[in-house]
Amino acid sequence: MPKNILFVMCDQLRHDYLGCTGHPVLKTPNIDMLAENGVRFSNAYVPAPLCGPCRMSVYTGRYPRSHGSYWNGSPLRIGEMNFGDHLNPLKMRTALCGKTHMTPDLDGMARLGIDPCSPAGQRISECGFELWDRLDGVYPAKGTRRPSHYFEYLNEKGYKGDNPWHDWANSAEGADGELKTGWFIENNDLPARIAEEDSETPYTTSRSIEFIEKNAGDSWCLHLSYIKPHWPYIVPEPYASMYGPEDVPEPNRNERERENSGPLLGAQYEKRSAKMFAREKLRDKAIPAYMGLIKQIDDQLGRVFEALKDTGQWEDTLIVFTSDHGDYFGDHWLGDKEFFHEEAVKVPLILFDPTAAADATRGSVCYELVEGIDLLPTFVDFAGGEPNYDVLEGHSLMPFLHDPKAQPVRDYAISEVDFSETYACTHLGLPVDKCRMVMVFDGRFKAVFSNANLPPVLFDLENDPKELRDIGREASSIAALAKLRAHLDEWSMAHHTSGTTPISRRIDYEDSECEIGVLIGFYDEQDVKDTPKAVHPLS
Repeated sequence: MPKNILFVMCDQLRHDYLGCTGHPVLKTPNIDMLAENGVRFSNAYVPAPLCGPCRMSVYTGRYPRSHGSYWNGSPLRIGEMNFGDHLNPLKMRTALCGKTHMTPDLDGMARLGIDPCSPAGQRISECGFELWDRLDGVYPAKGTRRPSHYFEYLNEKGYKGDNPWHDWANSAEGADGELKTGWFIENNDLPARIAEEDSETPYTTSRSIEFIEKNAGDSWCLHLSYIKPHWPYIVPEPYASMYGPEDVPEPNRNERERENSGPLLGAQYEKRSAKMFAREKLRDKAIPAYMGLIKQIDDQLGRVFEALKDTGQWEDTLIVFTSDHGDYFGDHWLGDKEFFHEEAVKVPLILFDPTAAADATRGSVCYELVEGIDLLPTFVDFAGGEPNYDVLEGHSLMPFLHDPKAQPVRDYAISEVDFSETYACTHLGLPVDKCRMVMVFDGRFKAVFSNANLPPVLFDLENDPKELRDIGREASSIAALAKLRAHLDEWSMAHHTSGTTPISRRIDYEDSECEIGVLIGFYDEQDVKDTPKAVHPLS
């Protein structure tokens, strides 16, 4: 039977909002079932705590500094190898159902004479995915950008208007019939005015099931990418009333954080979303809706799993469940994402391998440091290929699925943010080329360095697991910062560009000039004869 990959990604799902990751109230039995039969990675970190650059890293297997897409809407430059480039040669079809946040490099295509509407241009524009149904969400009330089918679907179902996504799926109805937009947090405790089966998550699920049913017998990688539980935090019944303020925990924060903050964190406190979620009781409106959206995703995944079983594809499908980043919700006095506390940069990651080779690790938890860029080499490995590490910067996670004693793939995790397009840039008075932050985390100490010569942020998660005390400017932290800075220097010096000459070919290049008669550095013919052929250490 052909091998399949179901790659499920949620948008803005925190690592601690699942039953299997310890949430005290929220039950997610379908996702938990994957963890019970697969491997849950408890220390999975995103390459960037922001939708666009994180996803471009996942779809290329490369860090943002390598692929160049640094912010939402920043094009992924032409020439970067993508999902299709790595998996299609293995005769695996790559298809998208949901969100990518991909912005094509139209200037690059124009420069090279590639028509964006041509087959090649379309695949470049979708990061190597065949477009089954793209639904990126976040369509402004008066915006003209349209998803692939969802607007038309809603209009056909009787939801009228130029933007039925906003007016029905992401708005509530007031007592007098007035529209109450889900963009405003004051309305998040109201139910969306759409029938549950027509809202975004069931729609995307149904479309994915169509793909699964129509392609039984083929080899495919389906990227099922939900736009929720990303804001607007609004959900239809019955999920709107499943959870309430009594289910909302106290925020993870204290006054010392703001009093003791350096400039990097201080700038984050000035963001609109941070100030909003610093308000009392505001979390009581948003978080119950967020929980309802997660519960809806879990219920819908049950439908997908049944479709795999009904079509006889369950035993041949690697299932991966993860998120592109988390959400602060007022923890650490912050909102949304874009910084590096666990709430934002750590994500759930579960891999279920149905083959007998994975029997030894079923139901286990892997505590090693892994990153989002590890997924694409894992998929290539599962599909029977050799990951191209001339280009890919992650590591295959397949050894962790098959061997309980698999060795770590890294000593530290990296995540990065270019904040040149944010309020923090102007708040700090920085030029745009001095707005880069990089997180280095070794499993205990987490540092955030900048290229603007600002004091680093440092947390000791062994003694301060909730990250409530920044010790980056304390004298006792010099050794820990030096160690993490050495890791950053090592990472920065790594080969971040796509090698056009593979390592395997470079091994044979030493002394190749001699073989074609280019004799540099020799005295005479006997000197050439007396010189042994070099043996490369990697050969």
